[in-house]
Amino acid sequence: MDMRTDANLALICDCDGVLIDSESIAGVTIVRELEQRWPGSDVAPVVMSLLGLRTEHVLEATASQLGMKLTTVDVHSIRATVAASAVQARMVDGIEAALARIPLIKACASNSDCGYVEAALARTGLNRFFGERRFTADMVASPKPAPDVYLLAAQRMGMEPGRCLVVEDSVAGTTAAVAAGMAVLGYTGGAHEPEQQAGRLRGAGAKQTFSHMEQLPGFTEEWIREMAFTRSASTAE
Repeated sequence: MDMRTDANLALICDCDGVLIDSESIAGVTIVRELEQRWPGSDVAPVVMSLLGLRTEHVLEATASQLGMKLTTVDVHSIRATVAASAVQARMVDGIEAALARIPLIKACASNSDCGYVEAALARTGLNRFFGERRFTADMVASPKPAPDVYLLAAQRMGMEPGRCLVVEDSVAGTTAAVAAGMAVLGYTGGAHEPEQQAGRLRGAGAKQTFSHMEQLPGFTEEWIREMAFTRSASTAE
């Protein structure tokens, strides 16, 4: 791949589950905490299908679907436990090498808060790819699945949404990016049930799904070529 950076296109990555291997840790932690509170409930399938939402929304939706209840104290306690578990998560296998091979401006758009994302990227060294291009849920009115954080990322970078390629691992994130007018690659490498998750991501609008980060540069190159063809065809008209 030609390593000259294309300043007219951007790659936007979700954080949890795409850059940092924290989504699976969060899922396991939430399941464990809820099973302790709701013995005998089949918690795991519900929780795993909701990952990508903010923790409090995962808890609210799980309680609603199972006909159970959580107190405000429960929610705060579980959120704190999840945050403590996720804070030391390692980077996703292969993501550093993949990002190094992709000649696009890069940004991170996350449903987590700014402090957490900044610390996670600094700890893993991935911040070198993004600089100050970090956009988080506490910077917008509505978190994913609303498109706000992706629209903010495009606006701050001076980029049209249609010229941004997004890497997401959740239905909520994919829904948000598609609503923002962006193309999405769905990553399933950290999913509890990769094949089922691939179907969910495609159903939410992902143009392609993949399970290994080694595949990301190739899919990105295909998209760059598609964009170049579209641009040349438009110019010819």
